[in-house]
Amino acid sequence: MVESKELPQFPEPYWRDNIDFPSFPKLEESIKVDVGIVGGGIVGITATYLLSKQNIKVALIDAGVILNGTTGHTTAKITAQHDIIYDEFIKHFGEDKTKLYYQAQMEAKEFIEKTTKELNIDCDFIEQDAIIYTNSDEYITQLENEKKAYDQLGIHGELTDSIPLQVPHKKALIMKNQAQYHPLKFLKRLTEESVKNGAQIYENTTAIDVEYNRNPAIITREGHRIVCSFVIEASHFPFYDGQGFYPARMYPERAYALAIRAKKKYPGGMYISAETPIRSLRSVEINGEELWLVIGEKHKTGQGKSTIEHYQALQHFAEAHLGVEEILYRWSTQDLITLDKLPFIGRVSEEEDAVFVATGFRKWGMSNGTIAAKILTDLITGKENPYTDLYNPSRFQADPSLRKFAQINADVAKHLIKGKLEFTDNNIKTLSTDNATVTRINGKRTGVYKDKEDKLYAVDTTCTHMGCEVEWNSGERSWDCPCHGSRFSYTGEVMEGPAKRPLEKVDLE
Repeated sequence: MVESKELPQFPEPYWRDNIDFPSFPKLEESIKVDVGIVGGGIVGITATYLLSKQNIKVALIDAGVILNGTTGHTTAKITAQHDIIYDEFIKHFGEDKTKLYYQAQMEAKEFIEKTTKELNIDCDFIEQDAIIYTNSDEYITQLENEKKAYDQLGIHGELTDSIPLQVPHKKALIMKNQAQYHPLKFLKRLTEESVKNGAQIYENTTAIDVEYNRNPAIITREGHRIVCSFVIEASHFPFYDGQGFYPARMYPERAYALAIRAKKKYPGGMYISAETPIRSLRSVEINGEELWLVIGEKHKTGQGKSTIEHYQALQHFAEAHLGVEEILYRWSTQDLITLDKLPFIGRVSEEEDAVFVATGFRKWGMSNGTIAAKILTDLITGKENPYTDLYNPSRFQADPSLRKFAQINADVAKHLIKGKLEFTDNNIKTLSTDNATVTRINGKRTGVYKDKEDKLYAVDTTCTHMGCEVEWNSGERSWDCPCHGSRFSYTGEVMEGPAKRPLEKVDLE
């Protein structure tokens, strides 16, 4: 039996370690710029860089610190191989639009590679093949159909029975000439270049609304205004809906990652399983040593089994197939999936031409986020972009969108009703340390967490977005909403939208 290695006590992504990030002030006054950008991840920072290069006055704000959201918790594969998707896209959107999707991903890769060379960025950029593998007879046919789609679209791919990764497999589909990198090293440099170009960046500044007078203005929680000609919502989940009904047109999923030192040497390539539970692998270099990233275990936010069990499942997979010597990091991430699996990039709604959105990247944000920044920059500067119509947020495909729309919103309704009817009588006096429970205090559904010093933190479990009841996330020590994916710390502060207000604190005295 393989000896089990301990999971790190706290979730912390590898990407932010050993990097000296610049810090930026909080916005303390109202300002006026050409473009206001909300969100300091790959979309916001890349757009800031592209716009500032053109002498456009930009202000970027982030509710926390930059590069600490989804971009800071990524797998960082730069690839157009987004699971088994091209055969499905051809059926739903046609060959021309599907080919555009592939071209957009490859243009994003080329931009990252070109910029890395132009700015001489040491970000561990390496070309790798991307590989989908399966050990299931059911998925062999799907891989064969996907290879036919590759051929139809002119994608350089190869179907094979053998891959160097020593995991059970019967068939694999290779997409040649993809890449991986360290996204935060890359984006840190873009941040520095943007500041040189005159961009203003503010951290710990939360946007809560967009207000229209002659020009749109971003309203912060403190009441300050960023008056501008254009707004880019790069905040993962749009903080301003603009009648785009985004909560009903996307759903959130969480996934998990381990960075491990293994007994086996990494064989090269970037891998993902066709079947679930997903097992995705790539290498990463930490202090000159090549380590493994093991990713997978997707589920809808706030739903399913105890989240720490997802980390344990990845750990067991790694122990069985790779030989774990040490688990150095663990972290999770949240992604948004649209009804038809294409991201929303463009005007927030048909009626508003000054507010833009980029969301719903379906776990493939390195390429989709990069191309989003290019699309939005072109829309703002009046330059034609070939991908504008493809990603238009106002599109609606009856198949498969209508069926998925019904499923998503039925699931929301189910959890909304279930949470309201649920009765709990857990006794907080017997609550163990570093654990949480849901109980009722003065008739109110209350979430209580006990920290390692036996201090209790109690919050009203009603999500401040649309009133669903949050559930405890043991792996991240957070309260997560099963309806639209809002996440709150154990003290009630908003960690992830669409909620804008914290959970109400409950007095235990």
